[in-house]
Amino acid sequence: MELIYIILIVVGVIALLVVAMYNGLVSSRNQVKTAWATVDTQLQRRFDLIPNLIETVKGYMAHEKETLENITKARSSFQSANSVQEKAQSESSLIGALRTFYAVAENYPDLKASQNFMMLQEELSATENKVAYARQNYNNTVLSFNNKIEQFPSNIIANMFSFKAATQFTVESEEARKAPQVKF
Repeated sequence: MELIYIILIVVGVIALLVVAMYNGLVSSRNQVKTAWATVDTQLQRRFDLIPNLIETVKGYMAHEKETLENITKARSSFQSANSVQEKAQSESSLIGALRTFYAVAENYPDLKASQNFMMLQEELSATENKVAYARQNYNNTVLSFNNKIEQFPSNIIANMFSFKAATQFTVESEEARKAPQVKF
């Protein structure tokens, strides 16, 4: 009889450990999702600023249609992207288009003095900082989650319940790794 109690206690402790590890993995996975939602929100905020920026600049840069179209295409690409990798690629396109845009805008002194343009420029700059912070937070959260999936003993539970490693937010090209210049 005593042996049965010992076995029941051991089984109970193991069950509690499995439940605790499973709940920890679920919590970490949800933190990854929340961190990605923050990145996505900040990227969307940046893309939402772009139409205002384009409208402000259109009158000054009527003959720079291709530059404005490239920014619009990059924005559309972002909105149709579904995965972390697709979002990162569309962000790379946008960064390249914004670099060209700011280089072209240098040729328009009246534009640089426009109050609307200056406000949008400041807002975009603040958004860039928020995007960088959100990306860093997301990658840190992914690292923590992926560590739990790979470390013993939680890796056993992760494999039993088919937890998969999350994807880091990475930028493919060296050019896209540089923050866009927003100074005039």
